[in-house]
Amino acid sequence: MNFFKQQTYILILIIITILSFISGFMLGQSNIITLVNIDNWWKWKVTIAQDFNNLFKNTKNNILTSEDLKIFQESIDIIANKYYSANSISKKDLVYWMIRGSIDSLKDKHSEFFNVEETKKFNDTLNWDFEWIWAIISKSDFWVQIDRIIAGSPAKEFWLMAGDIIIKANENDLKDLTVNDAVNKIKWPAWTKVKLEIIRKGEKEIIIKEVIRKKITIPSVDSKIIDNNIWYIMLSIFWENTWDEFEKSLNDLKSKNIKWLIVDLRDNGWGYLQTAVSILSNFVEKDKLLVTTKEKNILNNKAYFSLWNDNKKIPIALLINWNSASASEITAWALKDYNLAILIWEKSYWKWSVQEPFILSDGSELKITVAKWYTPLDNIIDGIWINPDIEVTFTKDDFDKKFDRQLDKAKQVLNKFIENNWNIQKTKDYYNEEKIKESKDKQIKTSSWNIK
Repeated sequence: MNFFKQQTYILILIIITILSFISGFMLGQSNIITLVNIDNWWKWKVTIAQDFNNLFKNTKNNILTSEDLKIFQESIDIIANKYYSANSISKKDLVYWMIRGSIDSLKDKHSEFFNVEETKKFNDTLNWDFEWIWAIISKSDFWVQIDRIIAGSPAKEFWLMAGDIIIKANENDLKDLTVNDAVNKIKWPAWTKVKLEIIRKGEKEIIIKEVIRKKITIPSVDSKIIDNNIWYIMLSIFWENTWDEFEKSLNDLKSKNIKWLIVDLRDNGWGYLQTAVSILSNFVEKDKLLVTTKEKNILNNKAYFSLWNDNKKIPIALLINWNSASASEITAWALKDYNLAILIWEKSYWKWSVQEPFILSDGSELKITVAKWYTPLDNIIDGIWINPDIEVTFTKDDFDKKFDRQLDKAKQVLNKFIENNWNIQKTKDYYNEEKIKESKDKQIKTSSWNIK
């Protein structure tokens, strides 16, 4: 390499480094659904892609050309001139239909389009200024389905489940209603009952639940001592001040000299990335990678590292379920990658993407996925669940008696963890072997019954 080429190569690297810092800073100042503004006191670092040549690849073939747009215009003209009921269709409806079609073609359930009215209703929902059962619902084939349950909610208190299909609310059939219309049948007012008729997987008959609506303030952190020697911390959401509440709870743990910890992230499907980073910084060694966000433009890729850790290593049992999503999954995967906790219960929700809202000129809103999250070991799990180390599921009898089998198992696991001198792998192997043995015993019993 001659001198001129060498200097040019160095200059390009310097420019890329500067651009990477600037673009990373600009990203930090933007509002994103899953990320909040990064205050200038927040410690963060910008990743620089090693293969910078990818930046200069021609991307024009990914952009719609005038010929492509011509096809759109042709189709609109045909509809306007030939469609029998064209006079009953507004131009705005046609445009919205085209946008929805574009979003649907992405095959990304987290990318959405809201018209002006839907945008207003969505923003009203974000204010949480109404009383209802506090569950996240989505459209099913005919009715609506509970997608996630919020911790500390009436839905949780009355043992509704993710996956439950709500077919009626106070005798009102929810068949073929939109999600917003279904919500209007279920909500209002506080401290009144709503009678829900539910179809649940595995149940032959319709389940009837009478749930008391509430206007709730969701507790961010709830902690207590259980069984005299275990500190239990439940996080219902990763909110702006959750990390401060969590740290106070940990300080209480230290003051009482309790050495075992259960962290409950079940039904925690909300929150901010920065909050997960600060909570993980209580357990992961300082400056260790916690999570990386990667965008289409690699200059905007960002890595988040542990900010501090002056705590002694503590045995942790972590509870997750299929309502555990987003920041919960970041927390669970980081602890799993660094072998710092045993994960108990069932598969998680697998929400590992970042969405950014874009307000269009007429007030409608486009929300699309702009980034994916990667674990400390550079695994992407978007679309892939976090599998627990020890799987424990509720039985029908547990629901009837309101027995928390997962929490009970977490206590047992911690005892075995201590017995195995904090050896996570040995503890996991013990329970996996136990599960295999139980399965074999069940097969032997079944065979015996068949013989009889």
